[in-house]
Amino acid sequence: MITRIDKNAVRQRRHARVRKDLSGTPECPRLSVYRSSKNIYVQFIDDVNGVTLASCSTLEKSVKEEIAGKTKTEASKIVGKLAGERAKEKGIAAVVFDRGGYRYTGRVKAIADGAREAGLEF
Repeated sequence: MITRIDKNAVRQRRHARVRKDLSGTPECPRLSVYRSSKNIYVQFIDDVNGVTLASCSTLEKSVKEEIAGKTKTEASKIVGKLAGERAKEKGIAAVVFDRGGYRYTGRVKAIADGAREAGLEF
């Protein structure tokens, strides 16, 4: 019998492997990305204190209005820009990018590009 590969379990193992070397500090937090089939979520995390400093997703009312009729990749870039702006408001200038075990292409890359446009350094 052929068994189906659980792609999410594979992604979680990959994420754990990458996370053992990545850590966010109050000065340089971790920009964490989670990608579901319809939405995308971004968090700025201080791993030293275990605190989320800022977050953004496609589920927010202001973002939903802006992304209406756009592709998921375009929506991700908008979320990345907004997340970068929120980080700047909190005094965050540089971040460590945590792609969440996803490949650095498509929506994940669009988040990073949007955050860079907002002025964040990786």
